[in-house]
Formats: sequence, structure tokens, C-alpha cells
Amino acid sequence: MDSQKARAEPIDVEEEDEGEQFITEDDILEVVEDDGDHPMDEDEEGEAEDTLGDMAEGSSSHVEDISVQRFETHTASVFAVACHPTQPLAASGGEDDLGYIWDITDGEIIVKLTGHTDSVTSTAWSADGEMIATGGMDGRIRIWRRVGKENYNNWEFLTELQGPDEVMFLRWHPRGSILLAGSNDSTLWLWQLPSGNTMQVFAGHTGPINCGEFTPDGKRIITADQEGYLIFWDPRSSTPVFKLGPEDARFSLDGITSIGVNPSSTLAVVGGAGGGVRVVSLSKGEIVSTLGGHTEGESIEAITFIDLTGAGSTGPGIAVTGATDGKACIWDLSTMRLRATLQHEDAVTALLAHPAPKSYLLVSASADKTLRTWDGRNGTLLRTHTGHRAAVLGASLGLNGSVTVSAGDDGLCMVFTTEAEEE
Repeated sequence: MDSQKARAEPIDVEEEDEGEQFITEDDILEVVEDDGDHPMDEDEEGEAEDTLGDMAEGSSSHVEDISVQRFETHTASVFAVACHPTQPLAASGGEDDLGYIWDITDGEIIVKLTGHTDSVTSTAWSADGEMIATGGMDGRIRIWRRVGKENYNNWEFLTELQGPDEVMFLRWHPRGSILLAGSNDSTLWLWQLPSGNTMQVFAGHTGPINCGEFTPDGKRIITADQEGYLIFWDPRSSTPVFKLGPEDARFSLDGITSIGVNPSSTLAVVGGAGGGVRVVSLSKGEIVSTLGGHTEGESIEAITFIDLTGAGSTGPGIAVTGATDGKACIWDLSTMRLRATLQHEDAVTALLAHPAPKSYLLVSASADKTLRTWDGRNGTLLRTHTGHRAAVLGASLGLNGSVTVSAGDDGLCMVFTTEAEEE
């Protein structure tokens, strides 16, 4: 995207069936100014440093490192990593208040992403890979974009978005330059890029918004908070399409920690801090099933969907839920039955669905210091990825799923070959 295109312009994201614009400039609301930074206090910083130190001291010096590359520039825990949609690049963010774009083939820094005053907890590429967003505990969201069309080595700072108290997650629209962010102060924000104009500020949650997603068709947004409320939104309206909460006893989850939407945008899988999993119909706004494969009291930390056929999923889909009990459960949502249970030695922190043609592959990351590649069709473990000396806090698939890039509590990012080597 050329630098002279920084002026505001309409985002051309069309409805699949109706031929309408998804969102237009008419929907943009007045920009809301933030009231300042909110860094974590000294006690919290001390606890984070102690945790990292304890893990480093307790780690084994005999861990086999099977990574093919590593990035060692961060000086504290790495909380987030995201691979570029097409290029051999990753963007990582950490407790050292910094982000980096780096080359996953040689570990070299492409650009240092500065400007945060507290931990960088989110990194996210736009769908076309032309922009990168970083979000932090300071409430700032900073956007960089590619300069020129020759290569991906030149990036420039574009703008800083303000509004959230503390950024809980970032999501780009699946087809357009629209960015969604959830805040610790219960507000939900939607911006248009590259202009940086605020499009909507959604109010309806009562606690920190832990998770949120655009539906795969790009037409709706689903978000959930720490108080246990799930809200389904039309992005063009500040009024919820529907809202579910703990006053319905069937939806009491002790706070919602993760959500996922199936590829056909018809069902949401919702995971709670108490180990409960609910399946919600997005057309009816009601609970259609309870999934009970995880240990009570163990938080559901990750949800994804895998395609076991490689032909594209049009039905309810195959969901995978991962929790602090170390289990990853594979569910057939057409029957609401458990297909397989995968096991780590500690909490599952991330789940990654491999793209076609090997969309039956699943990668899990864990606090047990490993990542694992599984065959989702039968639950077979294909490869264990070792090398980290502390918990793996995040992961992302790159180069069409051929590599997995991890973010570790040991301050390292590692690149692993996803599948087992051919014999």
C-alpha cells in the first residue's frame, strides 16, 4: 500500500449474497480520545519477573531443540506471535514492551515495532498482509504498513489508535482493512484503516472482553467477557443482535475465556473458566448443546475448527477445544459427540488449524513447553516440537502451514517444521 494512500477512503468489503458494502464511511462515528496510558503497577511487574525467573531456573538443560530457526531478541516473555499470510515473516510481541517483524528463515529483524509503554500482548496482520497491528496493556494499538511493492523489507509507522483501557485481543476483518479490539474496560472498538477513523464503539459488556471474532463470512461480530456474557453484533449497529448471560443457568460458565465460529458462520463454540463448553446457534441466538469433555474447574483456553475432508466445510463442522487440564477435545458438531481426546502434560494455550489441502492437521501449544502436530481424523500424534525451556504462550502457522512459529515464556520464538519428516 503506497504511502500517498493514507487518506480516508471507503472500504470495499461486499456482502457475499447481497452485493452491498459491508461497512461504509456513513457508519463511522466520532473518534473517541483515550484518557492516557494504564501501565501495570510495580507489584504486577514484579510477579511477572518472578514467574519468568522461576521457570528459567526450573527448566531442564537437556531439552532437545528440534527447531529449524529461533528468534532471541526479546528480553522477557513473548506473549504473541503471528505469521504473515504469504511471506516468510512473523510479528512477535512481548513483556519487554516491544514488537518485532522478523524473517522466519534466518531470524533477522526486519523492523522493530516501538512506541508501547507496557507489554505487547497482541500482534495481527491485515488480511492482505499490507499492515501489522500491535496491541498492548498500555491501551495503545499501533499500526505499521508496507512501503512500496518491491519486497516486504520496508515498513513505516502509520498511526496509533486509542480508546481501549487495555487491549485484550485484536482481529482484522477477513477481507477488509477493518480492525476490531476488545478492552479491559468492557468496551469494543472498530476502526477503519488506513484512515484510523473510529467506526463503532460497542457498549453492552459488563466486564473485560476476553475474546472476540468476526464470523468467517465477515458479516457479524461475536464477543464474550469475563462476567460470562456473549454478544452477537451487526457491525453497522451498536445494538446487539442477541445476548446470552449467566442469568440463564444453562449458560453459566464462570466467565467466558474463548470462542470460535464454524466456517459456515452458523454455530459458535463458547468455552468458560469453569471448564464448560456450549454450542450456540447464531441464527436463533440460543444454546443448542453442552459439550462435557473437559475437567470441571479447568479453563477453556483455545477453540478452533478443522476440516477433516479437505473439501471445505459446509455443515456444522469439527471443533477442537483446549483447556488448562491439558486436553484438546475434537468434537463432531453434527452429532455433538467427542471424536478424540488429545493430551498434553500441562495447559493447552493455543490450537492451530492447518489450511487445505492438509486441513486435517492440528497443532497444539502447551505450558508443558512443547507443541504437537496431530492428525485430527484419528487423534494420532505425528510430531512433538521441543526446544522451549518454559511454557509456550502462543503460536501461529506460516508458509501455508508448513511451519509453526511459537512464542515462549522463556523469551524465545521458535520455528518448527509442522509435520513429521518423511522416512
